[in-house]
Amino acid sequence: MKYNKREKALILLADGTIFYGKSIGKKGTAFGEVCFNTGTTGYQEIFTDPSYFGQLMVTTNAHIGNYGTLSEEVESNSIKISGLICKNFSFNYSRPAADDSLENFFEKHNVLAISDVDTRALVSYIRDNGAMNAVISTEVDNIEDLKKQLADVPNMNGLELASKVSTKEPYYFGNENATYKIAALDIGIKTNILRNLAKRDAYIKVFPYNSTFEELEAFKPDGYFLSNGPGDPEPLVEAQNLAKEIIKRNLPLFGICLGHQVIALANGISTYKMHHGHRGINHPVKNLITGKGEITSQNHGFAINREETENHPDIEITHLHLNDDTVAGIKMKSKNCFSVQYHPEASPGPHDSSYLFDQFIENIKNK
Repeated sequence: MKYNKREKALILLADGTIFYGKSIGKKGTAFGEVCFNTGTTGYQEIFTDPSYFGQLMVTTNAHIGNYGTLSEEVESNSIKISGLICKNFSFNYSRPAADDSLENFFEKHNVLAISDVDTRALVSYIRDNGAMNAVISTEVDNIEDLKKQLADVPNMNGLELASKVSTKEPYYFGNENATYKIAALDIGIKTNILRNLAKRDAYIKVFPYNSTFEELEAFKPDGYFLSNGPGDPEPLVEAQNLAKEIIKRNLPLFGICLGHQVIALANGISTYKMHHGHRGINHPVKNLITGKGEITSQNHGFAINREETENHPDIEITHLHLNDDTVAGIKMKSKNCFSVQYHPEASPGPHDSSYLFDQFIENIKNK
């Protein structure tokens, strides 16, 4: 094993707080909202999740890169995080099935990563002070200039990012001879969601973020799906209008994460930016319909207003997050529509909630 001399690096938060570390290899600077994920595995899926676009990812697991990367374990065609912040970065990997190192994976996608950071202190700081914009850089002697550049980075609150990650052209996924056809709006869709729908005998056509109801309807789908994605849901007026049209016609509709928030907004329920969000693979949720608990995979920095949801005459809360009592799932009482604030496709994560895909297919069958 050869010794590699590594550049000094830093994390500068919007409030002026600085943490130090070392560059993984690439020199440079990257900006974004700093957030953390508590998952112990699944780092490749996390880094390629479109919902993380525009964010600097802090991993709380002490070792990142130790099992390398595998081309099948991606949720999109590129790394979507703005940069990585970790404690120990493994330049070597031991998994026989891996086809490359995480170091090469980051180099291939030209993404900055830094390690040797006191991530326990950084995560504790974010938990106390909230998610905020930050910059990671190897320009450790240029702090004043970095502060000026950081001041110009837009806040995540009010920021529309779905257009940055959505497909430019419609595409198909699954077996064209499948029993069911589903029209999916891509506002940051993960590949494993498509896999879960396809293995339930569905053929999916994926549409760009600004597609109209008429464009989706032309596919003659049996059901409609609104995906996860990054950024603030409020600016997604076109997606909200699409949801309103689907709901008005009482067509089967399922939303995950950002799609869940869009459905809420389409029903007049407001959303808000959370203090530091939910990101990890061990979040406890209670299904209020069955009374059962679920351990879930979550990744969101926005949530829907609980009081407005409870007071809505046509909305029923179906799931609650047990750590903070935020709304984790809803369904419409008079329409064929439901959504959840977490990730039943669980990539990475537990599979407690995979039944939600079965529920969607059942709703299509019943329709």
